[in-house]
Amino acid sequence: MKFDFKGQTAVVAGGTRGIGRAVSEAFLKAGAKVIATYRSNEKEAQKFIETNSAHAKYLDIHKFDVTHYHKVEKFFKEIESKHGALQIVVVSSGIRADSIVGMMKTEDWRNVIDTNLTGAFNVCKLAVQCMMRQKYGRIITLTSPVGKFGFAGQANYAASKAGQVALVKSLSKEVASRKITVNCVSPGFIDTDFIADLPDEQKNAYKQQIPLKRFGSAQDVVAPVLFLASKESSYITGSVLEVTGGL
Repeated sequence: MKFDFKGQTAVVAGGTRGIGRAVSEAFLKAGAKVIATYRSNEKEAQKFIETNSAHAKYLDIHKFDVTHYHKVEKFFKEIESKHGALQIVVVSSGIRADSIVGMMKTEDWRNVIDTNLTGAFNVCKLAVQCMMRQKYGRIITLTSPVGKFGFAGQANYAASKAGQVALVKSLSKEVASRKITVNCVSPGFIDTDFIADLPDEQKNAYKQQIPLKRFGSAQDVVAPVLFLASKESSYITGSVLEVTGGL
């Protein structure tokens, strides 16, 4: 399926690394103007800019922390002022801090919930305010099947991702009359630096749980995100599209 996003502006929160980077690059190739955000990894952000120098005219990079509401608010005001109407927002920013519940540090619980769930709320809230004025928009959050199944050692991550799904389902009902759709894409085990720190033994055990017997690639997630961001997906909202290899 060939996507055409010429004349549209897409914000990809967490858009310079991993799945977010692949999504940003796909939007650029499809003709969109892309504003990719990141929190702290300057090296990866610079590498992303250099790799996509051919699209420099259509690429903008912003550094801020999605957990800080006033920074997210300032970002969206700047985007509207500089780029005008905003059609697409993808929330790909997220972190892990694994530990069993009985040993989990309270700051690890708080940081994961703040980044993955409160951060998603902040971005979605400000995005909706922009989109309501034009009565059109596409919001996609990247969640995880961990929020449905739960994994030992990932209670904070699972809770944040389950919360994202609930947020999306509620928000989708609030903004449907304004022709704004809100959906989740739920990638399973995707071979990016997000899971690179897992021990090989654990990775192999996870692969055995996947019917396709492999981890996915960032590119496996791109097409579902672009489809939900397209005008052709106008009757899909409040949904969770799983990209898990059958997990």
